Amino acid sequence: MEKKNFVTLVAGVNGGLLFSLGMCMCLLPEWNMFNTGVGFGGVGAVILLITAIVSWKMSGKKLPKLNIKTVAKVLYGLIATLVFGVGMSMVMVFEGMMLTGILVGIVGIVLLLFLIPMCFGFKKNEN
Repeated sequence: MEKKNFVTLVAGVNGGLLFSLGMCMCLLPEWNMFNTGVGFGGVGAVILLITAIVSWKMSGKKLPKLNIKTVAKVLYGLIATLVFGVGMSMVMVFEGMMLTGILVGIVGIVLLLFLIPMCFGFKKNEN
């Protein structure tokens, strides 16, 4: 395993764990730890952002240009993820919304799948 992959793995796992634990603290009222959860989630998000930047630098790639197209893709990805998350919440949290939640979750998955051609495009067949 290359050093850059190991660093990315360790930092990504730690950032993801802190972020997800923070979100659980915020979203589970039984825990009564909303403010602490915001802190944990924020630290996890910062670690994940730093991990992405360090990973790009270690692989010798340039950072993506910050233009309208990139911002639009990120916003689209956030909205699609939120739609998917709302569907999951409807299924797991709210009573009597199983079918509606599944349908909203499927819409979120389809929206997320559209990110692939948005980011990478289609390659022409060479035959």
